[in-house]
Amino acid sequence: MKSEKKIIPSVTCPIFRAQKIISGKWKIYLLYLLSQGTKRFSDLYRETPGITQAMLSKQLRELEAAGIISRYVYPEIPPKVEYSLTELGQNFMPVLDELAKWSCTHLHPEEGEEKISGSA
Repeated sequence: MKSEKKIIPSVTCPIFRAQKIISGKWKIYLLYLLSQGTKRFSDLYRETPGITQAMLSKQLRELEAAGIISRYVYPEIPPKVEYSLTELGQNFMPVLDELAKWSCTHLHPEEGEEKISGSA
């Protein structure tokens, strides 16, 4: 039996590079929330139904590592942490706006929900 070679996209592919940064179930939605202004962790958690605190932390850390968002820790007890878009993250907002326009034009809300939940 021949083993098939996996084709791995080249890191020189711009779509592949962007996908690596924004892939993840919650990242695009988190960017949408942060496009509305600076948010605390608890705000993001409350406004993202279905996410666990551990997953929220993981997704935020990855976005921060990519330079898309910034994290500011206030020196107080209990600690207060705020997240906001960096300049790089703000430059992504026109792309997110176009994605939203495409969704509004081509997907009905109930259709998108079925596809997200996997019940279609």
